[in-house]
Parts: sequence; structure tokens; C-alpha cells
Amino acid sequence: MRRADRLFRIVQFLRQGRLLTAQTLAAKLEVSQRTIYRDIQDLQLAGTPIEGEAGVGYTLRRDMDLPPLMFTRGELTALVLGARLVRAWGGQENVEAASQALQRIEAVLPPDLRNEFDSILLYAPGHRMQPHLRTRLDTLHMASKTQRVASFKYVREDGERSERHVWPLALVFWSGVWTLTSWCELRNDFRDFRLDRMDEVAILERTFSPKKGQRLEDHLRKVVPSGDERRELLAPTSIY
Repeated sequence: MRRADRLFRIVQFLRQGRLLTAQTLAAKLEVSQRTIYRDIQDLQLAGTPIEGEAGVGYTLRRDMDLPPLMFTRGELTALVLGARLVRAWGGQENVEAASQALQRIEAVLPPDLRNEFDSILLYAPGHRMQPHLRTRLDTLHMASKTQRVASFKYVREDGERSERHVWPLALVFWSGVWTLTSWCELRNDFRDFRLDRMDEVAILERTFSPKKGQRLEDHLRKVVPSGDERRELLAPTSIY
């Protein structure tokens, strides 16, 4: 974690109003207590109104506050539900990011909306998302972003087995199932693969550069005839 990110998170933890010891902060951020003491001192020297002392704990003065986030109740419900869905079905990196986002939102809400936050009774249990699938999701997402070829063994629904080398283009979530949209070198065409039917997934050093007819937009043009629907699918909230 970058030091700037760690300092920001320390402030966010202290904003919650509870007295937190250096030991607690060190455990949350996975650093030493000495690092926390140094960070607290640097924040105080920079003018952050942190109160407390070593061995007792620290908190942030309540007059140190950001402008309240003016969400409507419907917007707040959507944000919380979205973060809970990400924690349930996202990759490990997204699980951590969603948890941090919820903490940040809650920390700066005005009192009336904070009560609303606690009363949102929409949940997304994630027990069906196995840890190895979360890791696989992160791995293939990085391969998609860096345009590196992926290889894996695959078992189709009918039991047919094959070994594939593909160009990862995007990851798509379908009601509890993640699939990889890709250009398959074996079939020389677009193919979608379920992550839970893959085995021995590896990201190769070899990179790819899709040409016209091999891009994600070209695939969507085949399967989604409406231009408006394609644009909606390509929106950042639709594809991992």
C-alpha cells in the first residue's frame, strides 16, 4: 500500500469517532506500530486535528469534517447494495475496495442518512463464490487490462475437455456465474468461458493486439443488435 493511501485510511478510521490505539490501526493496515506512530506524528504536523497519545489511543476532532455527501435515500440504498454485491461476487481486490468504500461513505454521512445506512436490509451472501474463483477473477481481469494471453484447461457442459489459449477481452457476470469473453486462438473466433469450468489458469508473457473483427465491440455487435444496448453493456458499471 502506498504511504499516501495509508495516511488517508488512518484519517478515515479516526473519523468514525471511536478511540483507536496504534496497535488496532497497525493490525487494520498490516504495518508496525512504529509506522503508525510515525504516520500519526506526520499527520499532526501537517495540521490534521488528531487527538490522543501513545498507549491511550487516537481520534479525530469532530470539527474536522468533509462536506456531507448529499445522497438521496434511493441513491444511498443503491450504493450500499452495489458494494455488498461486489463484496459477495467480486475478486479479492474488489472485495477490499468495496469494504473501504462503505467505510468512507458511512464516515462522512450526516446523522439522518447514517441511520438510513444502518437500516438498509438488502444483502448479497457470497458463500458460493469460492476463494480460488476470486483470485482467478482478479488474474483474468489483469490479463484483460494488460492484453496478455491466457491459457487454461476447460471442461464444457457436455464433458468435452480442451486446452485453450485466448485473448481475454472482458469479464461478465450472469446471475451468479462469471464468464470470460475472449478471442480463442483454437477456434479463431470469439468464445465465452465460465470461470468455474477452468483449470490450470496461467497468464503468459505473450501479449495480443486485437484487430478489427477481434475486438470486444465486434463481439457485442454480433450478439447485441441494438446500438443503445451495446453502449449500455460497454458502460463501466456493466463489465468487470
